[in-house]
Amino acid sequence: MALTRGAFYRAGRSECGAEPLFEDPDFPPGDTSLFSERSTPIAKLQGEITWRRPQEICLSPSLFPENINLGHAKQGLLGDCWFLCACTVLLKNKHLMNKVLPPDQPQWDDRRYRGAFQFHFWQQGHWTEVTIDDRLPCINSSLCFSRCQDPTAFWVALLEKAYAKVHGSYERLWAGQVSEALVDLTGGLAERWNLGDGGSEEEQGPEHDSDRVRRSRLDLNLLHPVKDSCVLSCSTHSSPGGASELGQYHALTVMEWLDVKTVSGGQVCLLRIRNPWGRCCWGGAWIGSGAGWASVSPACAVELQGRTAVGEFWLDEAEFLSHFDDVTVGYPISEEGHLKSIYTGKLLKHSHQLVGRWIKGHSAGGSRNSSSYSSNPKFWLKVCERGEVLASLLQRRKCRNTEQHAQTPPEDSRNTKHQHHQAIALHMWKVEKRRFNLSRMLSKPPCASTHCHAYEREVVLHGQLEPGYYLLIPSTFLPGAEARFLIRVFSSSPTSLSALKTPGPSLPSATDGEWETSYFRGTWVVGTNAGGSRNFLSHWQNPCFPFNVCNDSEKTSGVNVRITLRQNLPDTDLHPIGFHVYRVPEGVPDATLPRDEDPVASCVPHCYTQDVSLSCSLPPGAYAIVPSTYQPDCPGNFTLTLARRIHSPRWQRFFL
Repeated sequence: MALTRGAFYRAGRSECGAEPLFEDPDFPPGDTSLFSERSTPIAKLQGEITWRRPQEICLSPSLFPENINLGHAKQGLLGDCWFLCACTVLLKNKHLMNKVLPPDQPQWDDRRYRGAFQFHFWQQGHWTEVTIDDRLPCINSSLCFSRCQDPTAFWVALLEKAYAKVHGSYERLWAGQVSEALVDLTGGLAERWNLGDGGSEEEQGPEHDSDRVRRSRLDLNLLHPVKDSCVLSCSTHSSPGGASELGQYHALTVMEWLDVKTVSGGQVCLLRIRNPWGRCCWGGAWIGSGAGWASVSPACAVELQGRTAVGEFWLDEAEFLSHFDDVTVGYPISEEGHLKSIYTGKLLKHSHQLVGRWIKGHSAGGSRNSSSYSSNPKFWLKVCERGEVLASLLQRRKCRNTEQHAQTPPEDSRNTKHQHHQAIALHMWKVEKRRFNLSRMLSKPPCASTHCHAYEREVVLHGQLEPGYYLLIPSTFLPGAEARFLIRVFSSSPTSLSALKTPGPSLPSATDGEWETSYFRGTWVVGTNAGGSRNFLSHWQNPCFPFNVCNDSEKTSGVNVRITLRQNLPDTDLHPIGFHVYRVPEGVPDATLPRDEDPVASCVPHCYTQDVSLSCSLPPGAYAIVPSTYQPDCPGNFTLTLARRIHSPRWQRFFL
């Protein structure tokens, strides 16, 4: 009986005694990796999908084709055109491709090949490694989701699988924003601009902002300084007049745009558009033998029509502006990793980032319409020299895909963003000196701001700033809306960014007792005591700080312990940190921690932040705090603050 190609390959490996191919236990070939809510059209594929490795799909698989033009993505049965449009940035920039897909990984014709590939995605301020196996979803031995134009190239299918793993399933890639995928693939910035009349009342939001005029009337000339290096995508929310088969909410890529001389001596701006479906879907004046080509010289017409590949077409600026609803612009990034302004073309060589959080009842003050606005987190921006500054506010998705218990509503429309993001905005005030009257300052208009509170993952503020101090205030529209966020600043001149310290949530008042605070300093040292989280056996090598809780429980009821762990690292080098509190035998200062027992209190998940804290009620006894980074061997210094509510000054303390 003849063997299939895949069976022959597996038999060959078995006979040679080769190491078995990697099978990813965290993203297995099954329904859990395909579906989340079964609320999208791919749910009907349940039971029809098989998983095959590239060498079981074609004879000579490779990551990239010899003709790079055939390396562009072709959309399959998954509605992730937004992601595929963003992938264009990688083909245009080899240094970004090498960042996302590290080179020299063993492929299918390499003896080192083990069925695994590594990718990197930028997530919440840091590049995160994602490892997958190369088993891909197929129907009838063919890829059913995205692929390259060349069927023997697999970089798109593998990248799509890695991105699906980041999100929790393939289904969660159905519907999204091109801007989000661009940021995840580059670590830079992207902005989305309207092409219509400013959108619906819901999109405009509750606050008026003059900046919206610029956003709703994009002039392509604005992007002239970076036209050859930026990434431009356009999308439609309904079937445009010139489209023969476009449905709702489809994104396409602008491959190039140029000014062309007409035979009458005038000029027309033409744009070459690529459809991720890999087929032409346009019927305008510049398609095929359309009437538009008669206005340019025959030689020019032949040359431009010869540039179009499969799925591409030309249209003029008037058609573009009238038939598409918005554009997304991805900021160029130099080979050195510097962002380039889409407004001026300048390199923004200085950058900073800080994490923050809106906490209900403490720092979730809502919009400027709310009386609690002043309680929002605040950040100092110091500008040393006059220059161009970009400040962005990026919020963390409401539903983290790593939290399997969190279920999200169906994703089938542009209102998807409302389900996962708060409406956010960022405002900036110029401050003459560091000591100022906050309420008086907030009564004045900000010197710069983003547009109205928007249901976007990230909003961007832009300005030419004079030297001095500026106060940045990020906010949600609704008071009490909780979320984590990241503030990023990019500038052409030297700047510094720091958080304006605000009092933490107060401890419960205690009229019948006292609070005593101790400070301990520690260090995680590679190979010694940087043991990582409880996911690793080396966790027990972490520093340990034992303490006692007094036995006068009647007089110290309620919250009686507050612990804060602060890492002493620059904001750009933060590790995800957390800690656990364990019960230990009393009276033994250096007792071994009970490894077979769960902690009595924990401050997890580990977070990329300067400090994490926990308030809790512990019964009398002996305990130990074990602070850790998430991954082992992450070096750094830290400070542990331990506040205990006591009835008397007697407090036995032991620490290692």
